[in-house]
Amino acid sequence: MKKRFFAGLLAAMMALSAAGCSGSTEETTAAATETEESTAVQSEAESSEAENPEASSNDEAEVPELSGTMKVVATSEDYVTLFDKFTEETGVDVELLSMSSGEVLSKLRAEGGTPSADLWFGGGIDAFMSAKDDGLLEQVTFDAAEDLAPEYKDADGYWYSKGITIVGFLVNEALTGELGIETPASWTDLLDESYQGEIVMSNPAVSGTNYAVVNALLQTMGEEEGWNYFEQLNNNIAYYGKRGSDPLNKVTSDEFAIGISYIDRGVEATIEGSDIAIVYPEDGIPWVPEGVAVFKNAENVEAAKYFVEWLFSSDDNLRMLAEIDKKDGIKLIKPSIEGIELGYDTAILMKEDLSLFGSGREAVLEKFETLMGDKAEE
Repeated sequence: MKKRFFAGLLAAMMALSAAGCSGSTEETTAAATETEESTAVQSEAESSEAENPEASSNDEAEVPELSGTMKVVATSEDYVTLFDKFTEETGVDVELLSMSSGEVLSKLRAEGGTPSADLWFGGGIDAFMSAKDDGLLEQVTFDAAEDLAPEYKDADGYWYSKGITIVGFLVNEALTGELGIETPASWTDLLDESYQGEIVMSNPAVSGTNYAVVNALLQTMGEEEGWNYFEQLNNNIAYYGKRGSDPLNKVTSDEFAIGISYIDRGVEATIEGSDIAIVYPEDGIPWVPEGVAVFKNAENVEAAKYFVEWLFSSDDNLRMLAEIDKKDGIKLIKPSIEGIELGYDTAILMKEDLSLFGSGREAVLEKFETLMGDKAEE
């Protein structure tokens, strides 16, 4: 600002000098006044820019004007703190309903293109892929999506991954001790006759986590060998729960010896100090990305679309989500994020073609439903 002031002063002095040579006092006064006014205008503009930086830049993204209520179906009510933060920053109220991914997809199809919610948050990616193929999702694009690994987002922007779920065994060693059975170390071990009636897993039609188990093992073993495996495993399964948390709950309550379950820091904290052991199968760990998407024709579609951008554009928001989920998988999805490190070696994960999770879903579940028979919980 000082440079502009002295430049204006110099101009005024030159004007006065020129006026003196010509003998015109009025011209001199006019020139000086014009220069002073110009300098004052420049100073005022400069002061305005200093007080309001946004006035000098139109490049910064602005939060759109949002209102109303955003209805969310999610796999857990634990996300309420994340949505509370969104409400604080945007003014949009949030209604949260807990529902598994399979239940959401069934409900969405039944609603016939007029969804009762705006945002779909969490659950196995297979259901999101199927929903996209059915034309039930809204396209969402934003600049920060470029920072996400391509294998964890839809190429057209219809769904994004917020983390990954890995699957292993939970073993009630107090029960296995009473029953005189060994702790299984692999998927193959689960076929041992000594485990008959002592294994519980969730119905893959409603649990994206357990659908991932089925699809991953079918890919790893091959169709024929894989289905033969599940027919044998079914002999040892006591029943198929309707929630992804059922194996954890049933094993920790001493109802069954072995549960095929998701594993995360929350599970580790739950079983700490107990007789429950976590087993990472030595022949590979199934895994599945967890999705986020906006329902097509949603009532508050703009708020839902902005939420997706809001979440993935901020590392703080993603770190908050990772803490709620008790998972580190966001590091795979956004490798550049700092403050989060994977707690496992990715080499232990099974090799999976995620494109087969959505395309083969209906055929796999139809065959598995027949296999389960009356063991599937209503």
